[in-house]
Amino acid sequence: MTHNTPLSPRPLRHLSEIHRRVMTAAQLKSHGVATAEMNEQCRPGGPWQQLLPGVLLLHPGPPTGEERLHAVLMYASRERTPGVPAQPNAGEEHAAPAYPEVMITGLAALTLHGFSGAPPLNALDTVDVLVPRMRRLRSAGCARILRTAALPTPRQITGIPVAPVPRALADAVAELTDASAVRRLLTEAVRGGHCEPASVVRELNQAKLLGRPHVVDAVDSLLAEGRAIAEDRLYAMVHEHGLPDPVWNVDLRLPGGPHLGGLDAYWPEQAVAVELDTRAPRQEEDALWSEYARKRETLERLGITVVHITPKKLRDGTEQQAAVVRTALMAAADRDPAAYVVVLPR
Repeated sequence: MTHNTPLSPRPLRHLSEIHRRVMTAAQLKSHGVATAEMNEQCRPGGPWQQLLPGVLLLHPGPPTGEERLHAVLMYASRERTPGVPAQPNAGEEHAAPAYPEVMITGLAALTLHGFSGAPPLNALDTVDVLVPRMRRLRSAGCARILRTAALPTPRQITGIPVAPVPRALADAVAELTDASAVRRLLTEAVRGGHCEPASVVRELNQAKLLGRPHVVDAVDSLLAEGRAIAEDRLYAMVHEHGLPDPVWNVDLRLPGGPHLGGLDAYWPEQAVAVELDTRAPRQEEDALWSEYARKRETLERLGITVVHITPKKLRDGTEQQAAVVRTALMAAADRDPAAYVVVLPR
């Protein structure tokens, strides 16, 4: 017997290494360890310790970050999964979940997603875990229970279910009061290519966090960062896919008439425009969309083709978006000439 394995007539070779160091009381009982023996092993100075209610650490030292994550998941899912959790195969991103209907979120999730601005796992006092709203479960020890009406689809990272970046960000921001920390995390989410600004703002809005001044300031920086990145991708798309050079960032006006709107790229000879759709999904989304739609309808009545491109499409489907623009440019020869408009720098 060692401090890393329970007293048991049943072998533990089928368990992963982490599940030989962290187990629930129910799992230990299934391996023949009586409650009295568990209590004896967990006595002060003993070889085991109770890390969370019903979850034991089978060695005397402090838990590692990985052990804490698994302990929190075991605590949150133990009522539904009394046996030993299924072991995902190494390298399988979409393997059967070891912990159904629970996932790590908040700062711990951002650390697992690779955020440099998130603290190391061992530096976190608590680990946030997301569970269905109807679960009867309380926060305890290092496990902070967060409930949601609709669980997102988790990403499996080294066998650990982790909330998607936008949801993890919202749960982290809900607990942060440091404006610089909030801004740093939101900026890294976009600059690091983890997600688009719109998905982050959507989660922050659903979490009712956009009323906090330091969050609003960080969101403004996030949207500016996201637009700058989208503009860079648009420039790269035009040059890398051999499209003719447009005029960039212009305003259109009718001669002696009203302002028609700003555009990110415009090909005057073909009367084709590209507009980046960087709307944030906030409460005024309908009004913003109406503004986009009115501008597009006005320009198209004048014979100008408007191509709307979202930052996500630019990131994930640059080649397809370049083909859409190229098709619009080629089709210009078959259209009636557009009305004359004045092109001004924006």
